[in-house]
Amino acid sequence: QGCTQKYIVKNYFYYYLFKFSAALGEEIFYITFLPFTYWNIDHSVSRRMIIVWSIVMYIGQVSKDILKWPRPLSPPVVKLEMRTNAEYGMPSTHAMAATAISFSFFIATMNQYKYPFELGLVAAFVFSTLVCLSRLYTGMHTLLDVIGGALISAVLLVLLYPAWDTIDHLLLTSPFCPLFSIAVPLVLCYNYPKLDYYSPTRGDTTTILGAAAGATVGFWLNNQYTASAYTSKSVQPGFPLITSTMVFVLARFFVGILVVLLTRWLMKSVVLGVLGYRYKFPIRDLEARRRLEVEVPYKFVTYSSVGFTATVIVPLLHQLLGLM
Repeated sequence: QGCTQKYIVKNYFYYYLFKFSAALGEEIFYITFLPFTYWNIDHSVSRRMIIVWSIVMYIGQVSKDILKWPRPLSPPVVKLEMRTNAEYGMPSTHAMAATAISFSFFIATMNQYKYPFELGLVAAFVFSTLVCLSRLYTGMHTLLDVIGGALISAVLLVLLYPAWDTIDHLLLTSPFCPLFSIAVPLVLCYNYPKLDYYSPTRGDTTTILGAAAGATVGFWLNNQYTASAYTSKSVQPGFPLITSTMVFVLARFFVGILVVLLTRWLMKSVVLGVLGYRYKFPIRDLEARRRLEVEVPYKFVTYSSVGFTATVIVPLLHQLLGLM
């Protein structure tokens, strides 16, 4: 399960364009763009994107393992990726994530900030299209997988949009939010559809739901004990253009990302060490780390800590450093 054919790159522009575009639907993008939005643009926009992203991705991942449609055969297709080759193909969760994030960002900001409607629509369309095309270029999906993923994401956006404000209000104000935000994702992860062989879909789903759970608890905690999420003090300046503001934006981003990455590294080491001691396996034992009783708590605790750090610890550090 990996690249079964050697290939020669003849057009480096398309190669690097679509390799970069594929990364826009992976963890490296989620762990940078979503926190950046929270730290530098608008808390409410970030909350809505995270809610939509987690719901869309869970449905997409589960759909793959229920439908069990295979990825394109190689040969004749040349596959440029290895990690996700063990997953099923339909729907493309890259296409779902790109559509959900780009258009939820567009919808959430179009009434809050002054910019041409057409420009925002085109930007969202171009972003999602590039990610969708990258899945075809890298040989990881068929055209039907990509179209199916984009359409499912669009339908979910339409269904979720009327409930955005209600869901957001409940997550910020309900006393049951922390319990709900942790318990429901954990139940979903432990009851993920079982496969005949190991696939990274359960681990990836746990990562996404864990990050969203930690962030949601952070949203609730901030609203309860710091500035209200409904006041202007809780949102960051939108689309900064002034040089001095850009310095603060970049400083907030790099400080925040450093803390988030350190949190991820630390929690991975600690949680895996504890689980290794509990279940008597070496930390480097990959097969043991794939077991349900290890993979779910390992991924969930690690990434819920990342989500919580990004929404609570990092803003406090920004205040301490005078970067707000």
